[in-house]
Amino acid sequence: MSNYHEPAEELSQEARNFSRALNSLKEEVEAVDWYHQRVDLTEDESLKKIMAHNRDEEIEHACMTIEWLRRNMPGWDEELRTYLFTEGDITELEEGEEGESGGGSDSLGIGKIKK
Repeated sequence: MSNYHEPAEELSQEARNFSRALNSLKEEVEAVDWYHQRVDLTEDESLKKIMAHNRDEEIEHACMTIEWLRRNMPGWDEELRTYLFTEGDITELEEGEEGESGGGSDSLGIGKIKK
């Protein structure tokens, strides 16, 4: 089964690389979840340490993929700069960063289109 939702042969190499990275990221995050569940339930301390190490390796892989996406795929850099390593209510950061609140009842809360 293909991970593509459009005909792969019609997609650019760049789009296929983005798909590869995004699918890899999903797989790494899923592996983090699996290992973390095992760590949580394992009573054998030496096995728990091994699985925690494996989980942390998967986190490293996910972070490396996110950094590649930040450097290469449009939108990632701006969004990561808005939300990562910040303080306060995460849901209010976009409004504070852009200086435009989408809080009105007629607004979808997505801000204005940038030119």
